[in-house]
Amino acid sequence: MQKIPPMKLLGFAAGITIVFVWSGWIVASRSGATSALTVFDIAALRFGISGLVALPIVLYYKPWRTMSISRIFVVSQLTGITYFLAVITAFNYAPAAHGGVFMNGILPAITIALGWFWFRDRPHIIQVLGASLIIVGASITLFGDSGATTDGAWKGDLLFMLAGLFFALYMVVSKMWSITFQQIMLCSPVVNAILYMPVWYFLLPSGMADATVPEIALQGVYQGLIATLVGLVLVAFAVRQIGAPIAAALMSAVPALAAGLGYLILGEEFNMTGWISLMILTPGIILTAVWNKPPKAKLKKA
Repeated sequence: MQKIPPMKLLGFAAGITIVFVWSGWIVASRSGATSALTVFDIAALRFGISGLVALPIVLYYKPWRTMSISRIFVVSQLTGITYFLAVITAFNYAPAAHGGVFMNGILPAITIALGWFWFRDRPHIIQVLGASLIIVGASITLFGDSGATTDGAWKGDLLFMLAGLFFALYMVVSKMWSITFQQIMLCSPVVNAILYMPVWYFLLPSGMADATVPEIALQGVYQGLIATLVGLVLVAFAVRQIGAPIAAALMSAVPALAAGLGYLILGEEFNMTGWISLMILTPGIILTAVWNKPPKAKLKKA
């Protein structure tokens, strides 16, 4: 039996860990959205803490020298203030399981659609099949499960889809512009902290005084450190060691795990219709993830 190289084993370990990190982030975000903290407080904890941690890295490498102002703005906002406020606001309406379905679950289908319309990169029939399963599964959750969980959950589902579109665009431009780790540290934590923190402190409503220390600590550690910084490192390492298709296939477990954790930790029911939707959606994610069609030559020049 051929022995698996240690670094590849570490890559698999990183990929599995990131599944739990993203699923835990969904549950932590839902918990924060239903706490005394406002959505603006949670965003401040995310950008404030991650910005402070990333600032020494940014000052040392000076990645702004290799990026235009327009690119810095685009990259920072696709996973920045608008994206995150949409996510946390969505959790005011919809349960954790819906976050897994409509952010992580439909992401491959959105990415394929963007590649088709933006780059004229026609998807393979297997990718179309996978995307179709994703759309069917997500539709079952949208129309069959929303009314059974939370009044107005469809509003959260739409916001989750908007956030998924933002993140898909982020992945597209990151590949197109060959964004480095140092540039990500500049755009995502630091730029958003500079833009957001003064506005939050002076103008936005806050529930910090009414929140408990554990509530603030959970959001600070998870939003500011684990999801924002640790998550980025783990994803980059996993993709480098085991490849993007396998890493993406592992990520197909996020919707189901988020639903399970939402039930175990938050006590959120996810009825049989929801689980059926996951049984349809998950194979679709795997199909779109493992079919890694070589990029066309013209895309390499983009």
